[in-house]
Amino acid sequence: MVKFIQTEEEKERIADFVLKSLPEWFGVPESVEEYKDGVKSLPFWAEITDTGAVGFIAMKGTSRHTAEIYVMGVLEEFQGRGIGKQLFAELYSYAGMKGYSFLQVKTVQKGCYECYDRTSTFYEGLGFKELECFVSLWDENNPCQIYIMEVDLRKRILRKE
Repeated sequence: MVKFIQTEEEKERIADFVLKSLPEWFGVPESVEEYKDGVKSLPFWAEITDTGAVGFIAMKGTSRHTAEIYVMGVLEEFQGRGIGKQLFAELYSYAGMKGYSFLQVKTVQKGCYECYDRTSTFYEGLGFKELECFVSLWDENNPCQIYIMEVDLRKRILRKE
């Protein structure tokens, strides 16, 4: 069940647990700390099961017209079950209600690492399109691919109803 999380402590706890459980994607401890701190003030949704959180997503406004998926993660053993799509559906709906026209997400360009190729495929499956790749935004081994999507609340393709 996707739940909107409001307390800073719970956001930080969930982000810490999920990100540290995904070392293939989030293996740099400084990045995990930055994300944990960054999510505290952001809109944040988590998939909560009987055993606890298994995934989350956080949104950050980047301009008057655009928001981004600041960070998201789903425990590897729960990937491929539609949890990421459900989390994204909540973020997408919220972005529309807040008046954003576009969403963006940054990830490592395809062809560098298999795990990030799967991440790109996931975003493309949601409807994101490649915008631009910044080869030196992060570092030369991690070219930053930016994907974008129009926010159109008339499209209800993502929501399970």
